[in-house]
Amino acid sequence: MSVLTEFEQLYDFTLDDFQRRACESLEHGRGVLVAAPTGSGKTLVGEFAVHLALQQGGKCFYTTPIKALSNQKFADLTVRYGAKKVGLLTGDNTINGDAPIVVMTTEVLRNMLYAGSGTLSGLRFVVMDEVHYLADRSRGAVWEEVMIHLPESVAVVSLSATVSNAEEFGDWLSAVRGSNDIIVEERRPVPLFQHVLVGQRLFDLFADEYDSLADVESSQHRVNPELTQVARNDWRRARTRDHRGKRGGYQPAAGRGLVPSRTDVVQALDGEGLLPAIMFIFSRKGCDAAVQQCLQTNLRLTTKAERDEIRLYVEAKTSRLLDSDLEVLGYPEWSEALARGVSSHHAGMLPIFKECVEELFSRGLVKIVFATETLALGINMPARSVVLDKLSKWNGEAHADVTPGEYTQLTGRAGRRGIDVEGHAVVVWTPGFDPQAVAGLASTRTYPLRSSFRPSYNMAVNLVRQVGRETARELLESSFAQFQADRAVVGLA
Repeated sequence: MSVLTEFEQLYDFTLDDFQRRACESLEHGRGVLVAAPTGSGKTLVGEFAVHLALQQGGKCFYTTPIKALSNQKFADLTVRYGAKKVGLLTGDNTINGDAPIVVMTTEVLRNMLYAGSGTLSGLRFVVMDEVHYLADRSRGAVWEEVMIHLPESVAVVSLSATVSNAEEFGDWLSAVRGSNDIIVEERRPVPLFQHVLVGQRLFDLFADEYDSLADVESSQHRVNPELTQVARNDWRRARTRDHRGKRGGYQPAAGRGLVPSRTDVVQALDGEGLLPAIMFIFSRKGCDAAVQQCLQTNLRLTTKAERDEIRLYVEAKTSRLLDSDLEVLGYPEWSEALARGVSSHHAGMLPIFKECVEELFSRGLVKIVFATETLALGINMPARSVVLDKLSKWNGEAHADVTPGEYTQLTGRAGRRGIDVEGHAVVVWTPGFDPQAVAGLASTRTYPLRSSFRPSYNMAVNLVRQVGRETARELLESSFAQFQADRAVVGLA
């Protein structure tokens, strides 16, 4: 019996074709890049690498971009393989660091490589989850540093969201790491349908039955004419307001009556049977304010039996904390919102509070979660629907429009495999809303992965100290950024 056949027996479902092909590549000793939509099951390939390492008596490091995802993956692997075989290294936390399976943030692995850590001995596989994060301006270079510096004997499993230049990225991986297979899966297991919420009315974004992440061959999809008419009327009201304003008359701001409150959004989703849902609000303050609005309007989304189950679970999870500490942490208000089926989720929350939210949401007891975009980074909280509060966010330097790639990553959480027959993405109407622009975001299939690699002083000093000047230069010239630049020059020739 092959290791893959044995691994398949751990699951009560049949592996998809792309999962099987990726696992076979690993079994044959090759690295693999898997580019597939959120929720398609690409994480299973990483889990096979873990299984394979244990069968071969070697080690596997599982890297993630954020601590929350590391903690979740550590918990999942501990349940499957036992506490003695699984470790965690996040900078804040060190648990069983010499275990054969170690979950860590990508920066931790980069630092281990620079330090020549003895923990790297016996390493067979490295799983790099959310590898498309290498496009991130502030931290993306770390992913490339790891790819370049890992020993060639280590097979790398690169798990990425769908990108349009997977072949180019795969070619670079083959250039710097040796044999590497590219597995691309375009279709979602659950179709995704697009909507716009205007007031408390839900409009389809497209006029035709169009699954934006499945029907990738089609490029022309007509925007719902009703929605276009609403936008035209809003524009006319804005023109009238501007004209009256110049004459000194008062005119209410155009489009304001079409913008639903957070409570309106939740009630509209509930009325359409689209809960449980995640509503992305791009600030911690906004997430907490949305929960407050729901409490103030006395919104209840749970039955008495569900409320009792939530309270029992929360009391058990927080039983070790002192009452005085819980009071300071806002426990009474937080637990009351949870009992009503409402919560926020962001990096500013106490970890144990976040764990409660994640577990209760996965059980279907919490119906609506107001979250920052960290929730889009692989944390296992799929929903029936995903709502975007607006289509611009702070990128670290300025407010910028959400890109097609970000839109796909965020809305990709909608549709729970094995539970929902379809997922729903909802964009909330705002003044000046342009349905055509949203249609472009929802249907764009060309979002290439771009390197953010910029050599830093710290990187250069570490490299020169570790491998010498000439080798350091060669390594820096091996970056994906340089690879893309060289290809662009060849293309111009």
